[in-house]
Amino acid sequence: MEIDIRCECFEVDWKIVSETLKRVGMAFYEPETHRKAFEASHTTVFVYHAAQLIGFGRAISDGVYQGAVYDVAVAPEFQRKGIGTIIMKKILERLPECNIILYATPGKEAFYEALNFRKMKTGMACFRNSEKMKEKGFTE
Repeated sequence: MEIDIRCECFEVDWKIVSETLKRVGMAFYEPETHRKAFEASHTTVFVYHAAQLIGFGRAISDGVYQGAVYDVAVAPEFQRKGIGTIIMKKILERLPECNIILYATPGKEAFYEALNFRKMKTGMACFRNSEKMKEKGFTE
């Protein structure tokens, strides 16, 4: 499968970003909210196939020693084809000296473990909707 990897936010259809996050069961917002978040990020990755956006991800970072990965998603019909791995490797390539944190959707931890991520014993979160995040399995 031929893919096109882009690391800029130009000409992104933010409605597709929002819809893809919804389709894969991740937190999603209005398209304009995603545009602001991605444009404010240190690193962005968008993967296209036949001019169709099929996956994306981003990282916020100081670019020196800390980074956090967010919104890594691949359209369901393109999952299990290595697209998520391509997105993550491209993000990590742009932050070579940084410690990277993320939180994985429950059940997806093995994907990140294959990329050398390990579970943290001291991870903490203060979510706006803490009950919903507990129900989804993110917190105790």
